[in-house]
Amino acid sequence: MATDALRSLWVEPRPANPPETGAGDWALVAAFVGWALNEAVLRDGMAPVPLLLIATLAAVAPLPWRRSHPLPAVLVAFGTLIVVDLVRMATGTQGVLPSSVSATLVLTYALFRWGSGRDAVRGLLVILTWLAITFVADVTTLTDTITGYAFFFFAAALGAAVRYRARIRVRDIEEAKAREREQLARELHDVVAHHVSGIAIQAQAGRAIAASNPGRAVEALATIEDAATQTLTELRAIVGVLRDAQHTAFTPQPGMADIEQLATTGPVQPLVEVTLTGELQDLSPSVEAAIYRLAQESVTNARRHARHATRVCVRVAGEADRVLLTVDDDGSTGSPHRSPDGYGLVGMRERATLLGGTFAAGPTADRGWRVEANLPRAGVAR
Repeated sequence: MATDALRSLWVEPRPANPPETGAGDWALVAAFVGWALNEAVLRDGMAPVPLLLIATLAAVAPLPWRRSHPLPAVLVAFGTLIVVDLVRMATGTQGVLPSSVSATLVLTYALFRWGSGRDAVRGLLVILTWLAITFVADVTTLTDTITGYAFFFFAAALGAAVRYRARIRVRDIEEAKAREREQLARELHDVVAHHVSGIAIQAQAGRAIAASNPGRAVEALATIEDAATQTLTELRAIVGVLRDAQHTAFTPQPGMADIEQLATTGPVQPLVEVTLTGELQDLSPSVEAAIYRLAQESVTNARRHARHATRVCVRVAGEADRVLLTVDDDGSTGSPHRSPDGYGLVGMRERATLLGGTFAAGPTADRGWRVEANLPRAGVAR
């Protein structure tokens, strides 16, 4: 078991897309440099100034590159500090290094947060080597030695914990997107089945009347052409949705006509009100299903997470080329589950994007939470 764990750590890749160096990194450098200068001026018993300068630069200078190049940053910092301590031991130099070398704790955290498994193992060996040497160069008690090791192991453990938490979140987001794709695929499948059934019926009718009424047969062919064109559009959407979803079960899905059923009456809160306005006829069936699903999920989220909510307003407005969905509630926005990056909202955003639309969710200026979706009437897949 231990061998498997070590092997798993060794092959662990670096996390993707580390943050770029920003103003905050340089502010951190300035803070540590200011701390070192303050100690050099006010604190007694310090090592000679050249060693203080080298130690401070070694610990602080690599900080801006700790995420993009975690192992080189650790090697530069701790390698230089090892040389400084060896010089102190060889020359018998008295005095301690500045407390600002604690910036190496930040480098240790970054190594385990942003480095690969190989980087973490190699860097940890260098860190442990420096700790062993520095506790000899600065004679310390057993308690101080144990405390020093504990700080660095805590920084490493914290970096690893944040790293794996971020990985789990990315995995959960991808799973939420996959579930939404599968749901949309089921709905699109039902839409295509409906169109194909209509084509078959029109083809049978056209064949039956072709001899006796050619004009009607031509009309049937025109209807078949329109249905086939729409079916091809929906099929393209299915191909895009199913490129990562396999073995999906297909069942009939609700549409625009079912949205009014989300409305509620009576004493149960929150009360759900549904308002439909504008041109809502001749929508793409996939868009109808998406509008319903987005409204349904928004109402469900309001019931679960909108504390003290008394009313949820669902509004659907049909325009010339788009359909707008707005869902407002009057609940408190303080729930930790109401993050704009929540997994349910990730799936809703994925559904809207797949159909060529936009999606937004977040707290309103006054009170409550708003969900907005803007979908094209034809539901063009991206």
